[in-house]
This record gives sequence, C-alpha cells and structure tokens, in this order.
Amino acid sequence: MTEDSTDLFDDLFARRVVPVLVPMPAPKPYSYAVPEGMAVEPGSIVQVPLGPRQVLGVVWDGIDDGSVDPKKLKAITRVFDCPPLAKDMRTFLDWVATYTVSPPGLVARMALRAPAAFDPEPMIEGLRLTETRPERMTSARERVIATADNGFTWTRSGLAHAAGTSSSVIDGLTAQGVFETVFMPPPPVVALPDPDYTEHRLEGPQKQAALDLLESVDAGGFSVSLIDGITGSGKTEVYFEAIAATLKAGKQVLILLPEIALTASFLERFQDRFGSKPAEWHSDLAPRTREKVWRQVTEGGVRVVAGARSALFLPFENLGLIIVDEEHDPAYKQEDRVFYNARDMAVVRARIGEFPIVLVSATPSVESRVNGDLGRYNPIHLPTRFGDAALPDLGLVDMRKHPPERGGFLSPVLLRYIGKAVERGEQALLFLNRRGYAPLTLCRVCGHRFQCPDCSSWLVEHRFRGQIQCHHCGYAEKTPESCPECGTLDHLVACGPGVERIAEEVDRHFPDARTIVLSSDLMGVKRLRLELEAIAKGEADIVVGTQLVAKGHNFPMMTFVGIVDADIGLANGDPRAAERTFQLLSQVTGRAGRTGLKSLGLLQTYQPQHPVMQAIVSGDSDAFYEREISEREKALLPPFGRLASIIVSADTRADAEGHARGLRQAAPKVSGISILGPAEAPLALIRGRHRFRLLVHGRRNSDMQAFVKTMMANGPKMRGSVSVQLDIDPQSFL
Repeated sequence: MTEDSTDLFDDLFARRVVPVLVPMPAPKPYSYAVPEGMAVEPGSIVQVPLGPRQVLGVVWDGIDDGSVDPKKLKAITRVFDCPPLAKDMRTFLDWVATYTVSPPGLVARMALRAPAAFDPEPMIEGLRLTETRPERMTSARERVIATADNGFTWTRSGLAHAAGTSSSVIDGLTAQGVFETVFMPPPPVVALPDPDYTEHRLEGPQKQAALDLLESVDAGGFSVSLIDGITGSGKTEVYFEAIAATLKAGKQVLILLPEIALTASFLERFQDRFGSKPAEWHSDLAPRTREKVWRQVTEGGVRVVAGARSALFLPFENLGLIIVDEEHDPAYKQEDRVFYNARDMAVVRARIGEFPIVLVSATPSVESRVNGDLGRYNPIHLPTRFGDAALPDLGLVDMRKHPPERGGFLSPVLLRYIGKAVERGEQALLFLNRRGYAPLTLCRVCGHRFQCPDCSSWLVEHRFRGQIQCHHCGYAEKTPESCPECGTLDHLVACGPGVERIAEEVDRHFPDARTIVLSSDLMGVKRLRLELEAIAKGEADIVVGTQLVAKGHNFPMMTFVGIVDADIGLANGDPRAAERTFQLLSQVTGRAGRTGLKSLGLLQTYQPQHPVMQAIVSGDSDAFYEREISEREKALLPPFGRLASIIVSADTRADAEGHARGLRQAAPKVSGISILGPAEAPLALIRGRHRFRLLVHGRRNSDMQAFVKTMMANGPKMRGSVSVQLDIDPQSFL
C-alpha cells in the first residue's frame, strides 16, 4: 500500500471499520464495524453476520471508501483465539484468486477448512504424585506409585496402562490424595522430527545431488530446484537432506504428494529417517485430526506436513521449504470451484514467502523440463538407480504379430514371462488403466448399448459387484440379465477389458497363483494400504492394477511388468496425450527391479513405431522431450503459449449453446489471442447437464485473465440453469 492508503487504512481502524473477506463466492471483502473493546488486525479470523446467518471471515487488507456511516454497519460478533493469517499468506490467496479468476472468498475458504480449530485446544486433565500415601498398600498400588514416582504428569488411562492395572486403582489413589489433578497442554498430533535421527546413506550421484540441492537451500531466498531422476534413483533420500537442513534452521516443511492416502510406504521411509512420521493432511483424515493438524501448523508445533494439494493452503507459522513429489502428476490439478494447479501455485507460494521449493519426478512435465533447460529452475539429474539396482530391460509386444487367443487380451509372449516370474517365486504386475470388468456392454441381437441416462458415456460393468456403473456421475444399476430393448436373454456381451476381466484371464492361466486386483473402486483407503503392504511383503504373485500402481510404490519382489494396452492414452485429442502416456508407462515399468533383481517390462501395442513407444524401450527420454518440446513450440502450446477453457453447462442443450455463443460474441478483439468454439464438449452430457466448450489460445505473454474477465463481463448474464466454469491452464479437455 502507498503511504496515503496506509494512513486511510489506519484511519478506518481508528474509526473501527475493517474489511472482512467471507469464505463464499464474494467478489471483495465487506465492511464491518469493530465493537468497542474488541481488538482485530489484518489476518484476524472472525465471525460476522451475513444476512440472517453468522459466518466465518478474515479481516483483510485494503481500504474502504468510507461512504457508509460506521454506525450503520453490522458489527463483528467474535474474534477467534488463534494466530492471524500472515501477510504472505494473504498475499498468496489474493494472487491465486487473481490468477484463476476466482472469487477471493472461495480461495480464502480453502485456508479455513477446520473451523473447530479456531478455538484453542482444551487442556487435558492429568495426575501428579503427591507426598501422601494410601492407608493400605497393595501390589497394584505399589506399581502405580513406582511408575509415577518420576515427577512427570500422567493421564489417567496412560498411567493405568504403564502400571499394568485398571483405572479404578488410579481413582482410589486419587480419592485418598495420593495424586493431585493438574492440567497440561494437549499432546502434539505427531512427535517432532529429528534431522539427526539417522545418518544419510547416499553415495555417488545421490551424494552429489544432495550437495547441489543443499547449496540452493542454504543460500536462502527463493529458488526452484528440479530433481529429475529415473525411477529408483534415490530422489526421496536426496530431498530428505534438504528437509533436514530446513528443520535444523527451525523452519517448517510442506511435502506435497499426489495420492497421500495411498503412500503409507512414504510415511514409513520418513519415519526411518527422522524418527517420527509427518503430520498428514488429506480428505480422508478424521475431522478431529484435521482440526488438531490445522491448529498445530498455525502455532508451529507441527514441523512437517505431508499432504495432498489442499495442504498448500494451510497457514503455516514459519514455512521454509516446499517439496512437490511426482510434480508431473495430473492429481495436482483441482477442477472444482477454484480451478488451480497445486504445483504451479506452490512455486508462487515459495516466491512470495522467499524460500526454496523442490520439484521431483522421474518424468518431469514438459513445462518443468523447459524451465530447467532455460535456467529458471536449478536442474539436478540422477541418471542411475540407487545401490546395485538396474533398470528393467524393456521391450514391445507387437499385437499384430503376437495376438492373444480368442476371447483373451494377453499375448502369449506376456503370459510366458508371467509364468517364468511366478515359477522363480517373484512377482508380476499387469497394468491396465481401466477400472471394472468391461468398458461397454451391448446386446449381440439388436446392438443395444448400455449408456448412462445422465451422461454421454457408456456404463462400465463391475462384475465383482454385479453392477454396471457410470464413472462420471456415479449412476449404477444391477447388471441386467436381458436386453431392455429387445428382451433377449443371455445375449449381452462385455466388450473390451477392464482390470477385473484381466484378473479373470490371469486366474484361468495361473489358477494356483495368488492374484490381487488394485483399483480405487474396489476398496477403501485402509484396504488399499493393507493390499499394498501385502504385495511389498511378497504375499501376492500377480498384481493387476490401474494407475494406482504407478504412484511410487516399492515392491521388492517385482521383476516383471506387463502393460496390457500401451496405446490406450494416445487415442484422444488431448495435446498432452503423448506426454502423459510416456510418463505413466515409464512410471509403471519402473516398479520392476528396484532391489537389484534382473527385471523385464513388456508393452503390448498396435503402434510399435510410435515415438512414445520407441522412447520408452530405448530409454532415450531426452529424444522424447526434445520432440515433444519442439511440437509444443511450433503450435504455441504451453509452456510457449497459454490456454483457458470455458465450459458452459445447462439443463437444456439450447440454453448451454446459446450462452456459449453469447460469450463468444462478447470476446474482445485482442492481438495474439484467439478463441475456438463453442463446440459440444467431448463429454457433452454429465449429470443431466448439457456442456459446450470454448477454448481461448494466446501467446505466452498474453493477459489471459483480463481477456476472459472482459468476455464474461460483456457477455450474457447467467440465468436459469446456466453455469460457467473457467479453467486457466487446463489439464483436462473433456
């Protein structure tokens, strides 16, 4: 703020008027009066009246024009007893709102996800030994007194457990004055990590990479390092050294992971290195745990958080380092309410906070790779696997030459190598990124196809559950016995494979093998973690899985990986299709041979000459990136150009199309920016709503936000069922 605006801001505070941002689709903060005797400051979390309701809010920066008499303003009703949002956090939230063209209130809402944590945690009742002794001594009482005779304060249940007795013994001693009641602060949600708990065991390239990374971290200030290392190269151990250095400096660390609910192995590796697990932050946490984590993060009690993308909006007390593991993963993109890419926003948060950030991947995104090549990021390359482990040998199975047997989907070549791995007592992994039993069910008599009534997508058969289901809206019905169109019995046929069907084929060929199917729709998070632990312990012979298996898991006995349909990601209009296919297949094949055993990966494909297939089997990732970057540059696609996606949806096709055409007509004439559409979205119907898409394309220096804001402001107003979703830097084109 300028000196004049600062004076006006102070004057408003003196007149007891402050701007408050409420966590709802508010375009700007509202003015509220501050009652006498109440103290607030920018960042204070408060409760304010809004219409007939009481809502949360944050006292915000900025100034009010003073046009409303403070006496006519509604007053703040409560100030919560918690640390205020820091200046750099408020700046970050404003930046995200501006960049994503989102209401700032919705962005602020992401930082206020645990309202029950705004009040201090209640003190815990404890017991402390006095000089008084009981009238009658028993062996149980002796054990309790001996256990408590160390000057420490104990909880009732903790003391009973430590002394090996019942709580009634504790109650009897307390009644006689042997223990006095004291109150103590609540325990930390996790123990403090010890940066010196174990010595690092780095060697060769890993040791040099850690030194390079520490040089950037120790220099202080903002920097971006990109650790680009092949699967199994020790990337995690390298960035653990940066975490240790940050902890020694007394600062907090945020580790972003694409699938935190599935990464129990990562938490265990962290505990092995630092003596305790990091605090977790993701949607599957119990509400009480989320509240404790939020509060202790804001107060500085939690030193390290490992979380999903929403952890980026935790109000840390003294954040000093961000790690973005698997930085290429599409899971970092949020496509609901506020559309943002957590990887990119993490870089912004580090820049605003003036501290380092580390991006990590075996297959970096094209955007990060270009930034590394141009010197914007500090590239750190790990070309070899850690220890004695070697990369798997990779090969292609040309399905035109080696087709599966009739009714099957696994080539004889693939089946032969699966059998060899099982015979050796090792594990085989079959990957197919398609859930369920079959992606389509039809009647072979009349040709009827089972389609979702609310979406333009086929119903996927899930034979294990006896259902056919839509993967977009969740609609499901019992698997029919007859065709609803012609009534014919026993003529419904499943078309194409899902992981359940592949597992069925595996059981037919290897009936004595222990087979596990890993798919997100078959089990909850706890069950998935147990299954992953079982695989790591060698309690399965063959694993059939979706992209869950590509998320950085370490399976020591895995020596064979088979990709059932390597072409599946290439058959769409997504400009990132080749990149994503390369990344996914590279990650999956990287599950093999991580502990030194000789390993093999085979990819079934009908396009063996495709550049993606050739890049994977040759191990020449540089050639793939050079080609992909060149193609992006010619087409002015990210990172050499900018995109914005606008999806207009409505209950009727005419309303959606009409509003989309109105937006197109309202688009300003700006050099370097063009607009494509409107056209029906590839998924033209979802949850009963018709969808039309506009795609805005501009040069890298284009002001995309100003363009779309002008178009939205000048375009037709949203009426009836019409809804508009705006996505800056889209990752999905459905």
